[in-house]
Amino acid sequence: MTATHRQHPTETNGHVQEAQLEQAVHAEQPGLPYFPITASKREVALGEKPLWRGWIHAVTFPLAVAAGIVLITLAQGTAAKLSCAVFMVTSMLLFGNSALYHRFNWGPRMKVTLKRIDHSNIFLLIAGTYTPLSVLCLPHRQATILLSIVWSVGLLGILFRVFWVSAPRWLYVPIYVLMGWAAVMYLGDFFAASIPAMILIVVGGVCYSVGALIYGIKKPNPFPGVFGFHEIFHSLTVVAFACHCVALYFVALNPPVGLS
Repeated sequence: MTATHRQHPTETNGHVQEAQLEQAVHAEQPGLPYFPITASKREVALGEKPLWRGWIHAVTFPLAVAAGIVLITLAQGTAAKLSCAVFMVTSMLLFGNSALYHRFNWGPRMKVTLKRIDHSNIFLLIAGTYTPLSVLCLPHRQATILLSIVWSVGLLGILFRVFWVSAPRWLYVPIYVLMGWAAVMYLGDFFAASIPAMILIVVGGVCYSVGALIYGIKKPNPFPGVFGFHEIFHSLTVVAFACHCVALYFVALNPPVGLS
């Protein structure tokens, strides 16, 4: 006797209902192009999420707010305070929305909206992290060039994720990584500004990149119902954020380029 795989009818019905509801959402928003959403079969069919899904960023959110307030308070000079505020706001947006999006089971319309915001916030945080680093560590000309590049790419990336939220991971994940490593064009200047801070920046960048790889290939996935590949990805983003936050303390309390 041979065993044959039969797809659970609930799974099939779940996909059909998801597609129908997505089309209904599009009908209510005709100005936006329709791209079908691909989601986890189990999550779509049963409305279940891994036990840890969303909690990592939910816990990080208030810590990021507190760290940002202290950073802005201690930062020396107007330029340092304003640029660190950009970092704080973008980190709040990412961790706050990510916690909402991943922690709860939303209806199709809200789920798509939060997903668009979630993926767009990655571009915002990358640009938001570069803002104080460039302002505080680079000469004016280099800072202007680098920030023009990362914010332009960030805004284009946001439009890309808003209008093509179902784009394959192999397409958009490398964009995040390449944008994140834009600093290599001025790596010498960054290290000349603060070696300890830049070591932390590189470590954080590696963590972000490894996390992006794990997110892209969905491996390793040790405990799918509790702590899977997505939770590893979220954990690495928190470690990377912490590294970058500490690095900013180094340069904001004593700006290397002498801004005021």
